[in-house]
Parts: sequence; structure tokens; C-alpha cells
Amino acid sequence: MAEHPAYPVGLRLSGRRVVVLGGGQVAQRRLPALIAAGADIHLVSPAATPSVEAMADAGELVWTRRPYAPGDLAAAWYVLIATSDPEANTAASAEAEEHRVWCVRADDADAATAWTPATGHSEGVTVAVLTTNAEGRDPRHTAAVRDAVVEGLRDGTLVAPHHRTRTPGVALVGGGPGDPDLITVRGRRLLAEADVVIADRLGPRDLLAELPPHVEVIDAAKIPYGRFMAQEAINNALIEHAQQGKSVVRLKGGDPFVFGRGMEEAQALAEAGISCTVVPGISSSISVPGAAGIPVTHRGVAHEFTVVSGHVAPDDERSLVDWAALAKLRGTLVVLMGVDKIGAIARTLIDHGKAPGTPVALVQEGTLAAQRRVDATLATVAATVRAQEVRPPAVIVIGEVVSVGTDGSFETIE
Repeated sequence: MAEHPAYPVGLRLSGRRVVVLGGGQVAQRRLPALIAAGADIHLVSPAATPSVEAMADAGELVWTRRPYAPGDLAAAWYVLIATSDPEANTAASAEAEEHRVWCVRADDADAATAWTPATGHSEGVTVAVLTTNAEGRDPRHTAAVRDAVVEGLRDGTLVAPHHRTRTPGVALVGGGPGDPDLITVRGRRLLAEADVVIADRLGPRDLLAELPPHVEVIDAAKIPYGRFMAQEAINNALIEHAQQGKSVVRLKGGDPFVFGRGMEEAQALAEAGISCTVVPGISSSISVPGAAGIPVTHRGVAHEFTVVSGHVAPDDERSLVDWAALAKLRGTLVVLMGVDKIGAIARTLIDHGKAPGTPVALVQEGTLAAQRRVDATLATVAATVRAQEVRPPAVIVIGEVVSVGTDGSFETIE
């Protein structure tokens, strides 16, 4: 006769007595979830791992420092047996059966009255996976199933949109430097749940092709501006779609608040009374140099790095950058949006004391298939950009860190 499968259920243990026998590695793994559940935990064990002892010291559980004794399970709702003494485990299991206390046994699952599922969490959802076939019980397979489901929920590849708890609003999502794998887990999940996506040109475009057919994708560069400034038109589009009760994602390259005008959008949404969630992204200022084998800091070379926008020339009255001060710094200078101004930037830095031989690297299309790195110095960078036909988007790194790893000790991944 085939064994009946386990009946899955969620136990609400808040404030209820839970007894854990044994303070070793099994208890160390299981205790955090019991603590998170608010259980009244009583640990019985003559010894415990340092982590378990720290939980007791922090008042997260009550520790009785002795072996199991009959009567320890009195008034318990749930018990975890995880000692190294088979006789004690058997006796405690019998006591649990007598008192009708659900009992998990780490040493003998078949003798237990309850099994601990492989669990994981994603945005308020707990995924619990149990093996239904006792003969084919495979904890690694069960954990692998759990991991696949949780990862899919987190990164948006397993789409499970909210319904009852879903509220309209806007999420400002930093998409990272361009490689679709470098968007954050939360950003990808929100993207998968969106009704409308308003995307920048430098966002991870490959992710847009994965969206369900009902999702409206709007290219921010093609929003009709009319009498509005470009940013004002984008702000209005975000507000209008959100006011229609839709879930809107503003997909931006890099991080929304690093030269992304994200705060302007957040302020416009706040003024319109629309909820806004900001999802940070990986900034190209550090990720693109890293992808090209350039650390923006390195021990003994650079103890600081500064990120500036190069979209305005140093001699332009609109510039807010103190280029003279930057020329005196010994650390790394990262310039974004500065390809067409790099000649003027280099001259200004040299004029204020930066050595003409300071290494410079330009990383074009960073993290994408077309990525390429062009090296120069402050004295030669303008001519190099023209000769090599470097085009935006490109991140410019100025400083001695450019030379770190160029001896072949570091190999970039193409």
C-alpha cells in the first residue's frame, strides 16, 4: 500500500511554545525561521554552536543547558528533535506522539510526524516544497525546486502578478549599465508586473522583449513634447498613466539618481499625489570600468574616486564642476557623458596641474556585446578619440588605476 503524501499546512507559531532539542548545526539552520515566526522557543541542549549561543544571549530563545529529559515537551505546540543521541531522539519522539505534538526529526524523517519543507521567500510570499514520494525523497532536488521558483519570482522570469494587493503607482527603476543580467532582482520583478513601461534609450533594452504582450512600452525619446520640455513631457506621461490606475515602471539606465533626473520625476509624482517607489540600479560609473578590468579604487594607488558629468564643457558658465579642485586630487576621476568634451576637459585638468601623462581609458558600450576599451593619456586623449572614432555612450576613467591589471593579470569577460 502506497504511503499517503504529507498534508502541507502553514503553522502560526507566534507566542506558542516550541521546543528544540539539540543546539548543533541543524538547530542553527532552523532557529532563525522559528524566531522570525515569533515562536516562544525553548532550547534543551548541553552545548550549542556559537551562533545558537548568540541567539540565546540576545534573548531570542530560552536555553536550558542539559540533555533531554522526559516532560520537556509539556505544553509544546511543535518540536524539533536534532540531538546526536539516538536514544534521546526516540524517547522524545515517543513523548511527542503521546502528547500529540507535531514532531520533526533530523535523524529519521520516517519516524517523524512532521517534515520541514524547503522554504524560500519573495515579496511577502513563502514558497515551501515537500517531496510527496517517501521512497524517492531527495532533499537536494526539493531544495533545487524551491530555489528555481523563488529565483523566478524574484527576477521576474516567473510572472505572478499581484491582484488584490496591487496598487497603482510609479516605480523608478535603475536598469544598470546595459547588460540585462545586471538589473536588480527587484527591478526585474517590477518590470514583469508593469502595465506601462516608459524606457530610456540607455536602459536594458533586451528586457523589453520579454514583457507580456499586454504591456505598453513607451520610448521616452519619442514622447511628443509639443510646448513642453522633454523632462516635463516625461513627467506628465508618468502622471497620466498612473492616474489611470496603471502600474508604471520608469526604466532608466544606471541608477535613477546618478545623472538620471530621477529626483525631478519623483518630485513631480509627489506633487501629483502619486506613490513612487525608487529601485536603485548599478551605476555605470563603477560597473563599466569594472567590466573593462579597471578598479576605481586600488590599494596603494587610489583611495578615492569622483564621478562628474562631462555634458557641459569646463569653460561653460552652466558648469557646476570645480575642475581646478579635481586636478589636485590624487584619486580616480570618472567622467560620464563627456566624450565630445574630453579634449576641453583634458586641457583644463592639465592647465590646473594634472600631469599630461596621466592614464585615461574610455570604455564604450560597457557591459554590452559591443564593449571596447580605448587607452590614452590626458595629453593624447582628444586625438585618440578622433582617431579611434569613440562614440557615446562611453565612460571615461582618468587616473593611475587605468594601468592596474594591464600587465595581463586581469582578463575581462567578453
